[in-house]
Amino acid sequence: MPKLDSLGQQARQREYYSRTAAEYDSLHHHQLDEHQFALSMMCGAIELFGFKSILDIGSGTGRALSLLQARFPDARIVGIEPSAQLREIGYAKGIPEDMLIDGDAMNLGFPDGEFDLVCEFATLHHIPHPAKAVDEMLRVSKSAVFLSDSNKFGQGSVPMRAFKTVVEKLGLWNALDWVRTGGKGYMESEGDGLFYSYSLYDDYRRIERACASVHTFNTLGKGTNPKRQAPQVAMLGLKEALIGSS
Repeated sequence: MPKLDSLGQQARQREYYSRTAAEYDSLHHHQLDEHQFALSMMCGAIELFGFKSILDIGSGTGRALSLLQARFPDARIVGIEPSAQLREIGYAKGIPEDMLIDGDAMNLGFPDGEFDLVCEFATLHHIPHPAKAVDEMLRVSKSAVFLSDSNKFGQGSVPMRAFKTVVEKLGLWNALDWVRTGGKGYMESEGDGLFYSYSLYDDYRRIERACASVHTFNTLGKGTNPKRQAPQVAMLGLKEALIGSS
């Protein structure tokens, strides 16, 4: 199969969601999966800091939106989802059409600082240029960003993770990715559609530069070094010094 350009890759992923929309929730959502765990942790942060407006990037059928709406009925909650088929399923579940809207994570149609908190769950590893999406999240966020996604460095066996550490330190990750994907730069599976080799740690520095503090924890796995030991991680970036201030 020939390599797809960036637009072709996005079209392929949208075709996958269109084809699997009816099974989307059963394929991607489980009651106590890593992203549900991360979402519950984020809700604690929302309560703690009193955030009143939330934007969710890549909302799918609206799992996060439904929970946020139930937990924070007085908050302004908006979700961006480019797949019309997934949005329709969300509407059928009772999510208002003005809450779950079309949009592009790499070009959010909102002013700077429009939302107290901007979040994403398992979205960035499906975006060809995730750094652009992270920059947009930081731009439209007033106070915080919350990200729950994959960590390529913590996936695989212990020897494989050690090998990845060496490859990263030598600056050869792009070469390894080229070999692993047969020169395409992306992979495809029936369970996840088109996706990229990604880690939230790829964008840690840009989050750190924009935030007063960044808090990272594993959502799968264990160990004292999430980057090297956790296959899935979450990050909370706070733009203001909200913790430890008096």
